[in-house]
Amino acid sequence: MQRIAVLGAGSWGTALSLVLADNQHEVRLWGHRKELIQEINETHKNQKYLPDIELSDNIKGCTDLRETLQDVQIAVIAVPTKAIREVLQDVIKVISHKLTIVHVSKGIEPDSLLRISEIIKEEVPEDLLQDVVVLSGPSHAEEVGLRQPTTVTSSSDNLAAAELVQDLFMNQHFRVYTNPDVIGVEIGGALKNIIALAAGITDGLGYGDNAKAALITRGLAEIARLGSIMGGNPLTFSGLTGIGDLIVTCTSVHSRNWRAGNLLGKGQKLEDVLENMGMVVEGVRTTKAAYQLAQKFDVKMPITEALYAVLFNGKEVKDAVDSLMARVKTHEMEDLVNISENRC
Repeated sequence: MQRIAVLGAGSWGTALSLVLADNQHEVRLWGHRKELIQEINETHKNQKYLPDIELSDNIKGCTDLRETLQDVQIAVIAVPTKAIREVLQDVIKVISHKLTIVHVSKGIEPDSLLRISEIIKEEVPEDLLQDVVVLSGPSHAEEVGLRQPTTVTSSSDNLAAAELVQDLFMNQHFRVYTNPDVIGVEIGGALKNIIALAAGITDGLGYGDNAKAALITRGLAEIARLGSIMGGNPLTFSGLTGIGDLIVTCTSVHSRNWRAGNLLGKGQKLEDVLENMGMVVEGVRTTKAAYQLAQKFDVKMPITEALYAVLFNGKEVKDAVDSLMARVKTHEMEDLVNISENRC
């Protein structure tokens, strides 16, 4: 039994708290909204994010960060990418001991172009940071909360840390593999949100399965193309945090990125979509970051470029799809050869 802090009381933080509590760990679930934390403690429910799911008595809601982290060696960061720096800066103000930080968010920071593990290492001093572990994969919080079968990957530069997190989370409903490729795991998890936005757009436009299959397949090629140049293992993109996460995010109504794209495809404006979603749509920010990375590494990412034009330059979604279909002809196997050569 471990005492574990989960920072972020949204749907994913709450679902992971439930997994840890099922494994008999003592969980301190931190959130900044007092009424939400009060609901968790008094009713054992989080109706806004995981409606009608009973939470374990092993989960204690907290609003005080110092109290949350007291006598804790493992902290799970489950906040949106844009909030991670602020939360980490608050964390280091209230701790005096080393933490193993497990991050479960999926994004890349625009402008700095840092992956989340890099942000963590930049913000947390070495004397306060034990290890950084990424927990990622095809995993809707709604299904995890219902204890439906789910499989994810634990990744770290330190295999022992990845295996520690594997042991903490793994049970009969929640299977955890390990993978040493931190870069590939993070890039796959972040960039699939871009393709999910695009998949939602095609559905919103009324296109069929042919279009979505093409989008997912060519989207995976983009992800692997950029990820391998950045140092990721091409094989990672055929695993849980690559094609696995891509499939679930592009095809499920649980996916907020798919839902946002679907509304865009139906003609709604981006600002209206984001306002009405009520939750962070990571793919929007990540599209900007991936577009910048494509320019930095001189990588062809036509789907990302088309989506960037829609989100940030006001291009009509139908025109963006038409421009993708009108691209100069090429050989499908070029990608496989180029990815392999980049790795070598």
